[in-house]
Amino acid sequence: METSKFDIADYLDSNDMIAEYLNSVLEEGDTSDLIIALRHISKAIGMTKIADETGLSRPSIYKALSDGAKPQFSTIMKVLKAVGGQIKINPISN
Repeated sequence: METSKFDIADYLDSNDMIAEYLNSVLEEGDTSDLIIALRHISKAIGMTKIADETGLSRPSIYKALSDGAKPQFSTIMKVLKAVGGQIKINPISN
């Protein structure tokens, strides 16, 4: 029996799936989880397309979204917009 490595990018094939994934990460994760999620989404969409839409080079995006990276907030916002996402603030329920 052959198995293949699970790659979340294979399942991020619609805007709804991408939004659900991002919302889940934003609710439960931390900054590094968000960066990793943006890398997975960028891979699913295509790094070249993300580079074109953000005005950043592909190597810059790979570096900014690598494990342990600490990209500038403006870079995160550019990538988030390029993948079709936005940040929305809701009050926290107590």
